[in-house]
Amino acid sequence: MPNQPQPRKGTRGRAAPRFMEMSDKVDFTACGWVLTIFSYILAVLTLPISIFLCVKVAQEYERAVIFRLGRVKPGGARGPGLFFVVPCIDSYKKIDLRTLSFEVPPQELLSKDAVTVAVDAVVFFRISNATISVINIEDAARSTKLLAQTTLRNILGTKTLTEMLSDRDVISLQMQATLDETTIPWGVKVERVEMKDVRLPYQLQRAMAAEAEATREAMAKIIAAEGEQNASMALAEAADVISMSPCAIQLRYLQTLNSISSEKNNTIVFPFPMEMMSRFIKNQKKHVMKRMSALKYS
Repeated sequence: MPNQPQPRKGTRGRAAPRFMEMSDKVDFTACGWVLTIFSYILAVLTLPISIFLCVKVAQEYERAVIFRLGRVKPGGARGPGLFFVVPCIDSYKKIDLRTLSFEVPPQELLSKDAVTVAVDAVVFFRISNATISVINIEDAARSTKLLAQTTLRNILGTKTLTEMLSDRDVISLQMQATLDETTIPWGVKVERVEMKDVRLPYQLQRAMAAEAEATREAMAKIIAAEGEQNASMALAEAADVISMSPCAIQLRYLQTLNSISSEKNNTIVFPFPMEMMSRFIKNQKKHVMKRMSALKYS
């Protein structure tokens, strides 16, 4: 079968879709040749009026796919600039090659850890092959939008809430690769996918806020306890250093008085040695013991 399309190379080992490969030679039937010759004669006889119907213009960002008697005209898409069509037998369709964008409507889905979230995204794409985008799919832009919605739900359904919030770049690249692999046979190139927002239920937001607050309070208490521990260890080391020199406590006392006097107040701190109180404490203990013994014998 000479007209059977061959699989296209470089499509990840899969056969190319139908109409992907087109022959540069168009075979018409006898009726087709008759109509073609009649259209050319009619265009010549109606000059210069027929020029307004034959000459068309494609903008810099547009390409025109021409069909002659229902078949794609050899040579691929025309443009930019002037191109010619033959009345009665030619029809054409202009394709915009600029990058287009659309917002994926918010999709409510269940994450891997059973959390209900609403996620929306933005997809940027462009038509990479005007001819393929016309003959391989009915509406390339609409099909890409529908595919983006299903791909967003399928990919995010395998992610946990933490991954959705922290790994947005990885998820966006994964979505772009998945979309691009599917839309290549459509003549569409997906350039970028960005997740806009991940919305959580209000009750879940309050629960997460309470959890974060409790975590911060626990961390604050731990840090305060560690500070007290370090301060006590530093005081113990300072006491050991001061005990090695009898004059160190006197110097520390003078330094403290200097610090107090710099603040211009009348408060004076006078250290009272605890050794002087030890004798009174011992006498009081002896007196208490005597009273207890007297009460016992009585």
